[in-house]
Amino acid sequence: MTNSNTPEKRKPTLEQCLTSLYFLIYLVVTLTIAFNQPLNDTFPSLCNPPDEHSRYKVPLYICNHGTLPTGFEEELLSGDCRWTYGFYTLLPYMAQGYTMRFVNLFTDSPLALLYTARLVNVAIGLITAYIVLLLSKKLFTDNRTRWLFCFLITFLPQSLFLHTYVNPDSMCLLSTALMLYGLISGYQDTFSLKSCTFLSAGVILCALSYYNAYGFILGSIVLFAAYFLKRENQKWRYDIKNFLKKGLPICLVVLLCISWSFIRNYMLYDGDIIGLTTKENFIKSFGVARDTYASRGEPLTALLFGTTFLPKLVISFIANYGSGTLYTNAVVYAFYLLVFAAGILGMVFIREKRGTNSLKERKWLRILFHAVMVFCMIMPFLLLIRYSYTVDYQAQGRYIMPGVIPLMYYISRGLEKLPLWRRASEKRKNILSALTLAGILLSLLVTVYVSALPYYLETSVL
Repeated sequence: MTNSNTPEKRKPTLEQCLTSLYFLIYLVVTLTIAFNQPLNDTFPSLCNPPDEHSRYKVPLYICNHGTLPTGFEEELLSGDCRWTYGFYTLLPYMAQGYTMRFVNLFTDSPLALLYTARLVNVAIGLITAYIVLLLSKKLFTDNRTRWLFCFLITFLPQSLFLHTYVNPDSMCLLSTALMLYGLISGYQDTFSLKSCTFLSAGVILCALSYYNAYGFILGSIVLFAAYFLKRENQKWRYDIKNFLKKGLPICLVVLLCISWSFIRNYMLYDGDIIGLTTKENFIKSFGVARDTYASRGEPLTALLFGTTFLPKLVISFIANYGSGTLYTNAVVYAFYLLVFAAGILGMVFIREKRGTNSLKERKWLRILFHAVMVFCMIMPFLLLIRYSYTVDYQAQGRYIMPGVIPLMYYISRGLEKLPLWRRASEKRKNILSALTLAGILLSLLVTVYVSALPYYLETSVL
């Protein structure tokens, strides 16, 4: 006989089921890749992650020595170019290296140490997926569009791939998510302590992880400062009191957390606080000359339109595993290109009257916000073009991945504005949403388990 005082068990809601599925799929797929892809060059398929064998030397050095390397360390030298990743920002490698050092207290297994380094990025990606989920609740009122936004970012095959091997890109994606969440939350709660904390954390991680995403730091400064400019009674007024009250703590915390890296570079590399000029001079000291479009005197148009640079960049932004050698099924690329094209067309050509609640009374600020987001998407692309033209030809989508979150926002919003969606009944919207989410998941599973995993299984991890 049932006790009437026993509380009735509640069935999980659809939201709870989707949330659990979201994180479960992420973990299953990332762990599959992290535990099976090889570390070193594996000819002829070259299915090892791009440059991981060179990057891994940095956290391994930290693990073995307990100190940070310089860019000149013999242990870090890679290939004929004689250069190292020790010149770059070190925070991602520190997180991996010191975690490896802890694991090393219990085992000397090279495989265990490699897995540890990769699992640090898997964990960072999991946090990113969580922040993206929080961000979606701030951006969308329709849960179907919200989940589309989350799935497009987290389960884009190339985006997920970045969380499975040793690189700084994973932490960079987390930093952009934190900055955007801090900014949008701040616009809604007048930059509370919580919003300022998220924004500060994002700027710190970005500054110490990946130079390609520095546009987000500049954009965050502009948007934070612009928030305190207000028009009241037909007059412009700047709220300098609250700007200083909220901005100075952010500035102090950020400077305290990041200054050590730039001061260290300044002292090690004769004033080169970024370290990249020193890296290039170090390469030249071995008599290695860069063969680039710029050094050959060819115009930039030769790179952009005389090669497969742009098409390959788009394709590798969607899915390109291994050392840029493992592609997925053509249907996957067609699916994403269709989704991207439809979303961009909807966003650009279909107008809507509504704005976000926090900005609807401040049209100029809303325009500035979107302008900054476009800048944040374009900046990694421009930096990549410059790098490919003057330093090293790299038509790889991972270099423009810092812009993935604002891009997927605009695509999701654009899809929501299409007549096919706006004029549909609730039942049809549910069907369209389910089919799109299924297409995203199926694309990921085909990429990993059909196109990549068979090559991984033919090689040893180390």
